[in-house]
Amino acid sequence: MPRTASIQRQTAETDIQLTLNIDGSGIAEINTGVGFFDHMLTLLAKHGLFDLKIEARGDTHVDYHHTVEDVGICLGKALAEALGNKAGIVRYGSKTLPMEETLATVALDLSGRAWFVNRVTFPTEKIGTFDTELVETFFQSVAANALMNLHLVLHHGTNSHHISESLFKATARALREAVAIDPRQTGVPSSKGTLS
Repeated sequence: MPRTASIQRQTAETDIQLTLNIDGSGIAEINTGVGFFDHMLTLLAKHGLFDLKIEARGDTHVDYHHTVEDVGICLGKALAEALGNKAGIVRYGSKTLPMEETLATVALDLSGRAWFVNRVTFPTEKIGTFDTELVETFFQSVAANALMNLHLVLHHGTNSHHISESLFKATARALREAVAIDPRQTGVPSSKGTLS
């Protein structure tokens, strides 16, 4: 049975339709109106082996904040829905990933409890027209709505594009590990008996 979810979110600021298949092959159809963000989400799908389709219209004439935050909300909700009761999953995932001069680690737990730690500083405020602070905004929204622990750590790096790319790729690889089915795991991987 495929683990999929479709989320629609409409507010005065954004209108988002998102479809996720966590057992996909890395197919991405992304249109948020924010070019750099589309690039990062495509990397997330490709390296997570998720099929991800996003159509988003937002008040980008104001700035990109609402669009980025609300896409994060939708992706987090989709992850939670697609995983269901989480029976049989690995649950934990981590990846230390190099990207040119940059090295970043992402560690996560699909625990059913939201926690977000960000130990990343960008050397510039912008990547093109994209505010680098929105990387933190996006991942915080994903963690809060997927109900997962998410830790981002930058070991070193001097190029803001590379730093962002390493975080999205490392998150994708960590998620890919965590959502995988462990053939030895019967039921939910928790001594509590639940991850909801």
